[in-house]
Amino acid sequence: MPLRTLVLLCLASLLVACSSEPPKSAQPQVLTQPETDAPADQGPLPSWQRELSGVLTGVPAGAEVELAMLIVDERGRPQGLMASSKIAGNNQALPFKLRFNPQAFPAGARVELRGRASQSGQLILHLPSRIIGQPDTQALGTLAFVKAP
Repeated sequence: MPLRTLVLLCLASLLVACSSEPPKSAQPQVLTQPETDAPADQGPLPSWQRELSGVLTGVPAGAEVELAMLIVDERGRPQGLMASSKIAGNNQALPFKLRFNPQAFPAGARVELRGRASQSGQLILHLPSRIIGQPDTQALGTLAFVKAP
């Protein structure tokens, strides 16, 4: 093959490669969930959502609190997650708002609010389970964490 043809072929290939669109990213994008934002960042409650609100006490500074609204079976085992939230402990009372879709509330199943607090990756406190009987907006008041077994 003559050198001139080879150079033209290389230039044409380079132009084709540069003119095409870049390849799609292989990594999936992580979607943020509004349930994991801090309560102050959520804005007004949409008409299609309901929320549980209250105040958490007994959480030391530096601890990470995880709240979850779970569908549980008759043995108390989690079967599904309806909503969750993470809050950073500051050694003071922590207000929380946990939003959920009332249409996802299962008829005839038990729904519980559960919580845990961990520090440096170790479980230090847990929230006694609280049964949520209705898919309505509820103010739960003050909820106290207790020492984990």
